[in-house]
Amino acid sequence: MKKDALEQIRARLAYQKELKANAHGHTHAEEVNEMYKWIKISFMVGLPICFVSSLKDIFFGEHPHEHEGAQPEYMKIRTSSFPWDCEDCALFDQKCWNACRAEKLVGN
Repeated sequence: MKKDALEQIRARLAYQKELKANAHGHTHAEEVNEMYKWIKISFMVGLPICFVSSLKDIFFGEHPHEHEGAQPEYMKIRTSSFPWDCEDCALFDQKCWNACRAEKLVGN
């Protein structure tokens, strides 16, 4: 059994050496040069894309914001109330929370 195990290990090592000898690998210097080539390509392509997209957002990036003032009823459609004290207020709508708390203070 030991003899079979040793033969199998030797055969495996011989096969690995054969694969390594037949492999057309690159040297360490070639690998480093390839890495730096892709770093340069990334900067040459990526930075201009980021710069142009930032300029586009600065100059053409107007997006609609929520309008101030009263909203039409169809903008506040809810099938159920929120699970906190002021059921009609969104979680981070501080103006609504202040108005709701003021109403509750006046009501008490």
